Amino acid sequence: MTQITAPDGTPASRFAFGTMQFGGRADEAASRAMFEAALAAGITQFDTAWIYTDGASERLLGQFARPHRDRLVIATKGGLQGGSGPANLQAQFDASRKRLGMDRVDIHYIHKFDPDTPLEATTDWLVARQEAGEIGHLGLSNFAAWQVMKAQCLAIERGSRIAILQPMYNLVKRQAEVEILPMCAAEGIVCAPYSPLGGGLLTGKYARGEGGRLKDQENYARRYAPEWMHAAARDLAELAAELGTHPATLAVAWVAAHPAGPVPIVSARSAGQLAPSLDAMRYPMDGELRARLAALSPAPPPATDRLEEA
Repeated sequence: MTQITAPDGTPASRFAFGTMQFGGRADEAASRAMFEAALAAGITQFDTAWIYTDGASERLLGQFARPHRDRLVIATKGGLQGGSGPANLQAQFDASRKRLGMDRVDIHYIHKFDPDTPLEATTDWLVARQEAGEIGHLGLSNFAAWQVMKAQCLAIERGSRIAILQPMYNLVKRQAEVEILPMCAAEGIVCAPYSPLGGGLLTGKYARGEGGRLKDQENYARRYAPEWMHAAARDLAELAAELGTHPATLAVAWVAAHPAGPVPIVSARSAGQLAPSLDAMRYPMDGELRARLAALSPAPPPATDRLEEA
């Protein structure tokens, strides 16, 4: 497995913290409190993106990280808007570095696959920026397994490699189990899944009548619309009550316990909301409990679609 480290050699933490809410649903004070809580829990890997909260996420993360910079792994992303052509990636990367107040980032992700730009051109840009010392590790997000492996071949031809991949993965969104997670394990690519709580669905808050992205944002509402997903969330809450823990703790610990060793990206709107996810870093998730949780939702069929192999 690729070893991702901070500038001073500090290893990337077993969990990462995502700053998508910084400067948006979380104001500066709430954002700082979450950053400090993540640091105190032992997190050294922090994730942002050019597109998050109109740049406020990068600005706040850069501000908070500055006193600790050398021991932190800072990641950002580009290309979600405007495509993954070199000119667009460079413009967004320059803006990201300015907001962060950093000449270099430790991970740069291509935010999504761009079918309109040759992957060779995107890879050339990534490797050139790495060779210039501006990017530590090459990352991809929301790529299919075949797209990752094509990029990996191109990166290796250029003397580098894709080190880390960011897919969606949680108890009710399990597509990554089919090819993504096995590919990462086989190829030594770190898997850092986002949305381990399913947009808050797996915290149980919607069953309690509380608000959040599933009610406020149409894309999240569509993504988690099926009733079976909500039933799984209710069952998870019941199991958490039985075990005397929080459903968010179980949900995040379940993701982390996959045999491929994924690095969940946890996030929240406040330090209080974040606490159960941080508790998952120390939660004992054995094989029996993980299987019990997995039984709450349907597993996707294998890539060959031969169900007798499942």
